Amino acid sequence: MAGPRQVICMKWGTLYGPEYVNRLYAMVRRQIKGELRFVCLTDDAVGVRPEVECLPCPTVDVRADLKNTPWRKMALWETSDKLFGLTGDWLFLDLDVVVTGPLDELFEYQPEKTFIVMQNWTQPGQGIGNTSVFRFRVGANRYLLDKLLPNFEEYFRKYIIEQIYICREINEVTFWPDEWCILFKVQCVPAWPLRFWKTPELPATARVVAFPGDPGPLDAITGQWPVKSAWKKLYKHTEPVPWVEDYWLRAEEHIKPA
Repeated sequence: MAGPRQVICMKWGTLYGPEYVNRLYAMVRRQIKGELRFVCLTDDAVGVRPEVECLPCPTVDVRADLKNTPWRKMALWETSDKLFGLTGDWLFLDLDVVVTGPLDELFEYQPEKTFIVMQNWTQPGQGIGNTSVFRFRVGANRYLLDKLLPNFEEYFRKYIIEQIYICREINEVTFWPDEWCILFKVQCVPAWPLRFWKTPELPATARVVAFPGDPGPLDAITGQWPVKSAWKKLYKHTEPVPWVEDYWLRAEEHIKPA
């Protein structure tokens, strides 16, 4: 592949601090050979590592109460001239994923495809992706915005979640090999009741572990699964997970400073 590997993330608001960007960069840098271009689209670049190229975080013209939800990711489907001149294929990663294995193959897998995404393992086999991890080609599927923006309320009522909209309305969905991108609470946490005494395991083939919703990486490290319902406490549980601490919390220890 000519040129650097291109990785992008988004950070807006106060939910995630700069340490999430820095850890993500460190994990990616550890798992990619050769040159890397790492971009963070953000409204606050304070504290972000100098190796990360920070650009303004774009918005999409949707209902005000949804502007800072995952629907904001739809800004990535803009054309190059409206996306700061970015071109080519980019690997998007959510800030709370844990990178655990080599990433180069995610750039080389089916290079002709303009959209590749991980399975949504909470709805397996339904053709829905989880946009915690996806590769996209800038401008290749701009029609997704052309359809969405004039008719947002209609599509929102129909799909509710942006990743469902994308996978139902895009011309073609391609998924990564199942073993590459996984969910912590599906593939790592042991089945009930083993999860109450057995530590979650990392499959050897996993490249990226996603943490949508709860628990997050820090919860996994400390053995917490935030729930408000007493009923859910009977089955939502994780023991402390040392490998998340090594790959995620201590990520910057594994790379050289700029």
